[in-house]
Amino acid sequence: MLEHLRWRGAKGLFVFHYPAGGWRSPVEAAIFKSLGVIAGIPDILIIHQGKLYALELKNIGGQTTAAQIETQALMNAAGAVVVTTYGIDAALKWLEAQGLLRPNVANQCAGTLT
Repeated sequence: MLEHLRWRGAKGLFVFHYPAGGWRSPVEAAIFKSLGVIAGIPDILIIHQGKLYALELKNIGGQTTAAQIETQALMNAAGAVVVTTYGIDAALKWLEAQGLLRPNVANQCAGTLT
């Protein structure tokens, strides 16, 4: 997904992944918490034109955790645009609807090479 955003992203995007997922030992979790790491932050964070967009990526049939639901609600209340999408096609459709991707012209160019 990050590579796709680098390739098709609208001009001026700042995109990154928040690497807080995964199992942590109790000591490591306490250290992360003391450093300000927050459980439930969406997978991909995008800043564009002064606005924060957050995208949680789930496989089709996947489920959000209680921490993800709570964190997304707090982020929305603070003014971020947050969504959970199920499957890559839904994620791309949402990114396009937000104006964060340039149009995909690959299928339009295919017939021009002769």
